[in-house]
Amino acid sequence: MIFISYLYIGIDDTDSPEGMCTTYLAAHIIRKLKEQDIHIADYPRLIRLNPFARFKTRGNGGVSFKIINDDKAEIAKKIVLDEVSKLSMFDCDNTNPGVIFYEGEITKEMRDYAFRAIYSFITIEEAEEFGKSVGCEIYKFKKGRGIIGSIAAISLPLDDYTYELLAYRIPENYGTKRQIDYNSVIKMDKETFPDTFENVDYSERYIAIEPKTPCPVLYGIRSNDVSGLNRAREIVKVSEPVEDYCIFLTNQHTDMHIQKADNISQMRQFGCYEITVTVKDTPHVIDGGHMFFKVFDETGEIECGAYEPTKNFRNIVSHLRPGDVIKVYGGIGEQHTFNIEKFQVIELNDVEYKNPLCECGKRMTSAGKNKGFKCKKCGKRIKSSQKVSTKISRALNNSQFYETPVSARRHLSKPLCRM
Repeated sequence: MIFISYLYIGIDDTDSPEGMCTTYLAAHIIRKLKEQDIHIADYPRLIRLNPFARFKTRGNGGVSFKIINDDKAEIAKKIVLDEVSKLSMFDCDNTNPGVIFYEGEITKEMRDYAFRAIYSFITIEEAEEFGKSVGCEIYKFKKGRGIIGSIAAISLPLDDYTYELLAYRIPENYGTKRQIDYNSVIKMDKETFPDTFENVDYSERYIAIEPKTPCPVLYGIRSNDVSGLNRAREIVKVSEPVEDYCIFLTNQHTDMHIQKADNISQMRQFGCYEITVTVKDTPHVIDGGHMFFKVFDETGEIECGAYEPTKNFRNIVSHLRPGDVIKVYGGIGEQHTFNIEKFQVIELNDVEYKNPLCECGKRMTSAGKNKGFKCKKCGKRIKSSQKVSTKISRALNNSQFYETPVSARRHLSKPLCRM
């Protein structure tokens, strides 16, 4: 058996709200490497981290790839550092690139670090100390916050994974309206689903493969396999030049960020969880269109939120009522509110307690505390103060899952079509 030594390369935090994309930078570097006859092994990886981490980048994703660690490794390192220096959005205060080079096997402690980057929050200092302890070659630009995601991007194991094909624009078209034939996107979705998914949000008339930022990405198609991506690419039509394509292996849409919590007291701010709880009060809407309600268990309670961008999902949430038992998936943000990504009905409270009906058919009213009921129509009274249970119909169904629309779905959230 021939042992092959690899050089792992991780890059993160090169973009800003105004432009660039770390995946584009990676694709650009890979093209430069090929010109030097340096080829990467397997697909490059796009690894999304904790969506609730403070100081997160726009998509909070780092990229990585590996090459054979031979006499061209130093050339590869120089190309990577030169291109990160040239193309990163250094004018943005929150852009702090980091590059990692690592030789050797990915260890258990590195895998554990990667999961911690997805589940919780890691500081730059912690990442740098850890990287040095396992033998990473570390390069920080400005504050170098990108080293956090760079180490995770090379270290994370992918038992569940998806692929994303990204098409890139030529620089002259950055910031202009993307010239995508929307009818071809709908055709592609209908012909390739469920191999590909998250292409179109039909309820919101929203083309989900098209970014809404001035970044280099023309479109992105997500799939469970590479063959689905190749078929989809042939169907989608665009009316502008495509500079390049790149397919990434990714942890997107795997629910990898979700931890199972036994109770509310176990959950922490900025963490993402799956937990079974009971609805405490009726969902209500505040100014701005955000919907909130409280849930509880034997250890405490927490507020849940379905925010305005989730659109029709709020209508589904509005059908919850006190006593419903649900399993919620999501994360705890800045305001200590549990942001719902999806939920499953475990048991509906389909019983309502009402005043008894009088013999005359009129609903009776209270005659006073512990004084029974009386009928305003015929005057009849009864001594019992016990209300009568009535079975009610519900708009929700036991055991069913309900999810946010494609237009509001987080990168890591697993859609029902993958469950």
